[in-house]
Amino acid sequence: MNQYESIIIVNPNLDEEALKALEEKFTGLINENGKVESVEHMGKKKLAYDIKKQTEGTYLLFNFEAKPDSIQELERVYRITDDIMKFIVVRKED
Repeated sequence: MNQYESIIIVNPNLDEEALKALEEKFTGLINENGKVESVEHMGKKKLAYDIKKQTEGTYLLFNFEAKPDSIQELERVYRITDDIMKFIVVRKED
């Protein structure tokens, strides 16, 4: 298994319950084929440019280990989740 880091930018209009539900959804998805080490709420930040007519976004950082073939499924679910404005998954160097 490889070490990964994923940052997602979420719609800033979500309340705490919806944010927690998103976190649990992706933690569960990652844990199916790997292990979440930490989830960090980085709060709302101003965006460099508008994304989906929003000037701010709520940032979530996931540190996890997973099998390389499970990353494609994670990114697919990120894409089809309406509340996620942007995301990136990066493999950490050993």
